[in-house]
Amino acid sequence: MSSQVQTADGEAPQYYELVPQHHSAHGSTQIGFWIYLMSDCLIFASLFAIYGVLGANYAAGPSPEHLFNLPLVAVSTAALLLSSITYGFAMLDMEEGKQRGTVLWLAITGLLGAVFLGLTLYEFYHMIHEGAVPQRSAFLSAFFVLVGTHALHVTFGIIWLVTLLAQIGWKGLIPANKIRVQCLSMFWHFLDVIWIGVFTVVYLMGMLR
Repeated sequence: MSSQVQTADGEAPQYYELVPQHHSAHGSTQIGFWIYLMSDCLIFASLFAIYGVLGANYAAGPSPEHLFNLPLVAVSTAALLLSSITYGFAMLDMEEGKQRGTVLWLAITGLLGAVFLGLTLYEFYHMIHEGAVPQRSAFLSAFFVLVGTHALHVTFGIIWLVTLLAQIGWKGLIPANKIRVQCLSMFWHFLDVIWIGVFTVVYLMGMLR
């Protein structure tokens, strides 16, 4: 609601707000982060499309059934999906103002993420040791780019999580830190959804080819 103030002839009228408008202090942060996640979706959609085109081009080299260790991948998948649940517990404790519980669940989430990342790196090491390097075939190039990009995102998420733990330990559950926890929550769950797609398209469907 605004009010017009009369001015002298020839001058433009002036308007003043009678009712102050309230805006969320961190609304732009969350909107900006959603835009970032949408751009990340486009990146992974492109990588999935590339894998869909090149995933069957083995160039007389090893195929998924010769390379993939499904039990190992299942363990890493379980660790990542479980980390999404523990992050949910951290969010619940944060909403209740329980700083110790929030920090504990976030730390467990980070450990599970580290387990997933460690198993992924072990898989890469084993494949490279067997001679299945990215330049061996189009399939391996697409595989390493897709899975490696996801692993890089998980690495970034763990670094962000450790930084956030330090910020909470320093300043507590202030509004700014709560927004950071919420943004990281969106990012972490996003990585879980992407990995479900990777596990299904790359590993399960790859073993059936």
